[in-house]
Amino acid sequence: MKVFWTFFWTFLLVQMLTYVVSAMNGVKPDFAQGAILGVVVTVLILIVGAIIPDEPAKAYHH
Repeated sequence: MKVFWTFFWTFLLVQMLTYVVSAMNGVKPDFAQGAILGVVVTVLILIVGAIIPDEPAKAYHH
């Protein structure tokens, strides 16, 4: 379920970002480009989430 919701919200936010940026540039929004970018960003978010450790950092003593 975590992967689904991550993809869902990333897809929506990337589509909104694609729309806003294309409107600012005065070009037609491209749904396919936003969809591909949404998949890529979702994969990157899941990879970063897997790399970051869950436990807190240990205190460094001299």
